[in-house]
Order: sequence, then structure tokens, then C-alpha cells
Amino acid sequence: MAWHPDHIADQHGRTFVVTGANGGLGAITARVLAAKGATVVMACRDVAKAQTIAERIDGDVRVAELDLADLDSVRSFAAQQDTVDVLINNAGLMNVPFRRTNDGFEIQFGVNHLGHFALTGLLVDRIGDRVITVSSIAHRQTPKLWIDDLNYRNRRYQRNLAYAQSKLANLMFARELQRRLSEAGSAQRSYAVHPGVSGTDLFTRTETLLDLIAKQGARLVGHSPELAAHSTLFAATTPDADPTTYWGPTRLGQTRGPVRPCPSSRLSQRHDLWQRLWEESEAMTGVTYQLQEAPR
Repeated sequence: MAWHPDHIADQHGRTFVVTGANGGLGAITARVLAAKGATVVMACRDVAKAQTIAERIDGDVRVAELDLADLDSVRSFAAQQDTVDVLINNAGLMNVPFRRTNDGFEIQFGVNHLGHFALTGLLVDRIGDRVITVSSIAHRQTPKLWIDDLNYRNRRYQRNLAYAQSKLANLMFARELQRRLSEAGSAQRSYAVHPGVSGTDLFTRTETLLDLIAKQGARLVGHSPELAAHSTLFAATTPDADPTTYWGPTRLGQTRGPVRPCPSSRLSQRHDLWQRLWEESEAMTGVTYQLQEAPR
């Protein structure tokens, strides 16, 4: 029997932080969790847009400013949070033109991976249950992880490869975090998920003519945003979900379908790169995890 949000147990008394909840899958995730009784913190760069969405959601929903392209903003947001049961690293950019974050990082890698890496590390001693990181089937589209030039200092920018690298980093980060949590004896868990393909506004930011057709194309190939959000909701609320499994749809090249265990690229399974990416991410963000103090 396919998993459905109806299977989610009552979530009263639990707090979820959802990044990028001012639209797309993040907004759907926030709405479903709030309907189940959770307190939801919508962590968004566009606070005004997020507030408009929050006003249409029944339940305990709060909006807080978080700009993942600015580590000062990440630190400020983290400093204002109390205990969090679940952190959902959902926000992302896809195939955007070359630019850098406030801290000088290539923007797709900076927002999709480094911002979430820093946020998770700053909150990890207050996360009571688990971390969900949203990757993508696009992680397969990069032939390597340019570990010695993650920040595009010495190579030509290719927006599709930059996005694929950032999604590969999401998957590797989630897996390395789970490995480190287990090694530390923590009861916290880290999950990697992917939503398949869905026609959200993620497909409308390339600033090219593709913006006119990509969203419609995604709707034809993939499934609805409501269905695409299932992977995140499943991993965030299923008590006994295996954190070592990559969860997402598996049909039609993993573009659609119910939540199932998914294969991932051979590159994504290289433990040596998990560790090197972690070390580089610590150096780039200045955030070091204190997992020995994680709640048990």
C-alpha cells in the first residue's frame, strides 16, 4: 500500500522548521504538517510572500527570515530558535545564472548545500529528532564532485552541472551526517529524500526562454507538487523510517510515483568524498558540528 499523508500521526507538541516554505513543495509541507497539529516555522528569504501563504494555513504557523545566501542571516535565524524536533532542508535554486552569495560562494552550491550545512550545524544541539535534506534525481547528472574547486574559481560555470553538484552535495551531506550521528551514539537521524519531478516555480528562474516552457514540461513528465512533497513528509514523520535509505519516487526514471527506497549514483556512495565534502564545508562556512553533545 502506497504511503499517504493520511498515515501521519498527530503531531501536536512537535516543532518543524521548513526552509523555503514560501512556495512550492515547502509550502505544501508546511500546510500538511500544520494540519496534523505541528508547530511549523516557515524559514524564508521572502518574508512578505511567506506571510501571505501562512495566513492561508490553518494551525500554528510562524514566519521567520532566513536567507541561505547570507551566513550572517543563517546565524541570526539559528540564534532565535528554541528546541526543534525536525529540520527540513528544502529550499533551493536550480539552473540560475552565475552569481555569488554574500559570502562569495557560487550561488547554487552556496544556497542549496552550504547554507543548509551551516544551518544544520548551528541547530544540531537543539534538534530533538531528525534532519531531512532534499536532494534530486539531478545528482546523477554530474560526472564528478570537483572537491578541489567547489566554488568555481578555476573552471567554467555550467549552470546544470552546478545544480547537479549542489544536489549531489545534499545527498552526501545527509549520508555523512547520519554516519557521524551513529558514530556519536546519537538518537538523532539524518534522511536524504528526493521529490521526483514536479512543475513548481523552481523551473522558472533560469532567466532564459526556458522559463516559459520548463514548468509545463515538468508537469507533463512528473507528478503534482502535492505528490512530490510525499517524500519529505514521509521521512519527516514516519517513526521507523530507515535513515540509511534514500527515499523518493521510483517510476519513469524516478520522476514520479509513490515513496520507495531509491538507488543513487555510484559517485554518491563514495565515503571518502562524503568526508572531504564535510571538511571543505566546515572550512568554507566556519561551522563545526558538536555531535558528541547531541541528545540521546
